[in-house]
Amino acid sequence: MSEKLFQVIKPGLLTTFQDLGRTGYQEYGVVVAGAMDDFSLQIANLLVGNNRDEAGLEVTMMGPTLKVLKDAVIAITGGNLSPRVNGQPAPMWKSFAVKEGQLIEFGQPLEGIRSYISVAGGFDLPEVMGSKSTFLKAKIGGLNGRALEKEDILHAAGDTHAVTGRSLHYDEIPEYQKEIHVRVILGPHQDAFTDEAIQTFLTSAYEITPQSDRMGYRLNGPELTHKTTADIISEAIPLGGIQVPANGQPIILMADRQTTGGYTRIATVIAADIPFLAQAAPGAVIRFEEVSIDKAQMLYRKKEKIVSVLEKIIV
Repeated sequence: MSEKLFQVIKPGLLTTFQDLGRTGYQEYGVVVAGAMDDFSLQIANLLVGNNRDEAGLEVTMMGPTLKVLKDAVIAITGGNLSPRVNGQPAPMWKSFAVKEGQLIEFGQPLEGIRSYISVAGGFDLPEVMGSKSTFLKAKIGGLNGRALEKEDILHAAGDTHAVTGRSLHYDEIPEYQKEIHVRVILGPHQDAFTDEAIQTFLTSAYEITPQSDRMGYRLNGPELTHKTTADIISEAIPLGGIQVPANGQPIILMADRQTTGGYTRIATVIAADIPFLAQAAPGAVIRFEEVSIDKAQMLYRKKEKIVSVLEKIIV
């Protein structure tokens, strides 16, 4: 039975409901959306006993203030945005109880830029095409297809009680750096670039610009030169695809990416590195490293093992 859980006192910079995305509809032009940092969302859910793909709150840079309307067990993961409960530091990567009347707040971003809040039993939200994820441009999913606003009431979908003190082993907690090495698989259009452009891409530093969002990270750095043109016949866009338009500046396509695109893609970020990229703020420096498909698959299995082992223990 749905019950009132949180009242939004302050909505934060951008706080939306996200799950693992709206898959299976890209051929119809429907964007996947979903959590930018899927690892952190999955861990938050498992710590409170939810299925890994349940929807949680994605908090961006400046977090919300939420008044607790019902006793619950929650977990906060991802970037450290200085979470507090009634003015006291709240634990991260660990399930803990909040009581009716308390305030959940956030302060200064210390590491990373996106936090995830999951509650035992999940949030009561309608599914749109099999997902509760918010896609702002189409105004679908989440809470009326939009970010949280002041005075919103968030509802719990089920029993909000769970075991407290569950945590991710400290060795498995990610560290988010201001300069990150992002591993990529070259292609599918590397033949459209000069040899010098490929070498430049793999040896140069690129900065995330302020014109970056959930759709894509626009980068600034040494220009990548095409042999002839930047244009191709439009084709499907994968998460982490790196487009290079005519100006030679890369764009990394993220959760809210378009379904198709007509620019050459020099490489694709491997799945294991997407969560680290999702925690990078404008101004962060990226360096790219080529890896093989075999290594990319090995790194994905390593990441998945962390999630699946926790899932077997808790859920």
